[in-house]
Amino acid sequence: MWGNIRVWLQKRAPAQVITGYYLLAITVSILLFSIPAVHKPGVKVDFFDTVFTAVSVVSDTGLSVFNISETFSVFGYFVIMIVLQFGGIGIMAISTFFWMIIGGRIGLRERRLIMVDNNQFALSGLVRLIREIIKIILLIELIGALVFGFHFLKYYPTWKEAFLQGLFASVSATTNAGMDITGESLAPYAGDYFVQTITIILIILGAIGFPVLIEVKEFIYGKKTRFSLFTRLTTLTYAILLVLGTILILLFEFQHYFKDMSWHKSFFYAFFQAATTRSAGLTTLDINEFTMPTLLVMSIFMFIGGSPNSVGGGIRTTTFALNMLFIYHFAKGDRDIKVFNRELHHDDILKSLAISFLAIVMCLISVVALSVSDQQQQLSAIFLEVCSAFGTVGLSTGITPDLSIFGKCVLMILMFVGRIGLTSFLFIIGGNQKKSKYHYPKERVITG
Repeated sequence: MWGNIRVWLQKRAPAQVITGYYLLAITVSILLFSIPAVHKPGVKVDFFDTVFTAVSVVSDTGLSVFNISETFSVFGYFVIMIVLQFGGIGIMAISTFFWMIIGGRIGLRERRLIMVDNNQFALSGLVRLIREIIKIILLIELIGALVFGFHFLKYYPTWKEAFLQGLFASVSATTNAGMDITGESLAPYAGDYFVQTITIILIILGAIGFPVLIEVKEFIYGKKTRFSLFTRLTTLTYAILLVLGTILILLFEFQHYFKDMSWHKSFFYAFFQAATTRSAGLTTLDINEFTMPTLLVMSIFMFIGGSPNSVGGGIRTTTFALNMLFIYHFAKGDRDIKVFNRELHHDDILKSLAISFLAIVMCLISVVALSVSDQQQQLSAIFLEVCSAFGTVGLSTGITPDLSIFGKCVLMILMFVGRIGLTSFLFIIGGNQKKSKYHYPKERVITG
């Protein structure tokens, strides 16, 4: 039996195998969340809601059909944090790490899976990459937990509660999960700029991309003298989106939600919401208070999501950057796209355009589907919910628990696709890449 399964897996494309692993992780999570001990005494959770929660946690989205703090026990909190690691760091990274601990050999097949799961182009250096990712992320979470824990001593009566809140907040922010055990996200710390600043830093470190963190570490230790094109492009795009998001939210809410607020409070509100739309989902306010233009802008930013090979979802920042560079150079009549004294590969441009088009079509179909199945919900709320699920963000106007079963299924599909990435999703359909054996005569087609 196991031999037949092994042969069948060897015939599958790496993207298809990885998708199977994530489905297995969801199945295991469903079983874990069905254990009575993970819930508070007397709390009963519907099976479908358990499934939705498992998908949301594995995908590091944070959309929830119930209040986490009122439903899960302390043991349940730790189960959630463990599952969040698999979703944030990656199934292959975690499984490879444990395999290395017990002395297992990492073969060619496993390296190919790691390469696909982490959006790498070469098989060399993958094991080292995994070790670096695990060490960096766990170190960030540990430091964040300690900083939060000591700071939360002034909010909670016991050190156990303070450090539990600190640990969960650190893991949730670093993995960009958007989950909380306060029952109100980060609203209790709306006036605490220290908590917001540390949270924003953790969100950025989780969503900026693991290769960026590794290159920065090597640069600090003198092992690298220049940054790669990926790191420069990713960092610049991330910074532009963060600054642009802050400015737009400030402009749109200047005469509305921020009208009677001080400049520093308005700035932190806007800055935090701009940061959380990358992929985090945590919030310091009720976003229902925002105007329509702000919600639309936040939806677009959630659609873009985090960086490749990070905890974030969406089309990813580099995909957005390549699209903008393509449009700019196409308007200038340039066939070759150059940036940072480097020329971009045409395959990467085509890939970014394909990902963006598929994402737009998928999200539009989802909006239409939810508009039909849940007609009582406003279109703006549905649009934000869809972008939040696809970007694995977790922000919501509060309609998630009220959606129909069909509507929740649509969100689960979006969260799953957002987590595994549209590239893997495309290869699930197409299988292994194949070179064409023949060509037809080429002919031009009128466009535009």
